[in-house]
Amino acid sequence: MSQMRLDKLLSELGVASRKELRDIIRRGRVRVDGAVVTAPEQKVDAERSEVSLDGEVIRWQRFRYFMMDKPEGVLSVTEDRRQQTVLDLLPEELRRLGLFPVGRLDKDTSGLLLLTNDGDFAHRVISPKSGVEKRYRAEVEGVPDERDVRAFERGIVLADGTECLPAKLETTGESVCFVTVMEGKYHQVKRMLAACGKPVVHLRRLSVGALTLDESLAPGGVRELSQEDLCKVLSDFAIGN
Repeated sequence: MSQMRLDKLLSELGVASRKELRDIIRRGRVRVDGAVVTAPEQKVDAERSEVSLDGEVIRWQRFRYFMMDKPEGVLSVTEDRRQQTVLDLLPEELRRLGLFPVGRLDKDTSGLLLLTNDGDFAHRVISPKSGVEKRYRAEVEGVPDERDVRAFERGIVLADGTECLPAKLETTGESVCFVTVMEGKYHQVKRMLAACGKPVVHLRRLSVGALTLDESLAPGGVRELSQEDLCKVLSDFAIGN
């Protein structure tokens, strides 16, 4: 990896803003390989040098991965001038990481949303070729039945001719059902259920792959994913790939 300015490195790791870091470094609070550094412009090797702030070692991670419990009423986009986005919910230090949503959840859909700055990871999770299942809890009008289950198994053709891959519908004998899909077409789960005459009232994503939503998160809350978590999404995934 090429050499990087110390203040830029720490900024990209979400430690503080470049302006704040210049002051932090000049005060002698940062060490590189054990030696105090007071020049923000000093070049360091992010992968080989040990950098610490106030005695705490800061590990270089090129890519970062998080889960969020997305609340209703928030857009799954990186920027919108008129409406609140999922990035607006992040702590300031995470907003500097260049994160973006992995796919999208509709504005009025809540639940598990992945955030990363790793485009390859996002593409693999979203692509139907990867076979990553996304499971949802849906509250609908009416009571889904076995005819609907079979329709999902065959693959539903929507009113505009869009063909959906075969999917799984689990019924409960009530207005609540569970849907598992491997693709993410526009409003797909809602449109599939509507095509069966069961319009969605509430929709919540519960899992991506084998990774389930951490129910201890408050709406809008985030936590960083471990290697184990990432392997639950993509079984062959390793940080640094």
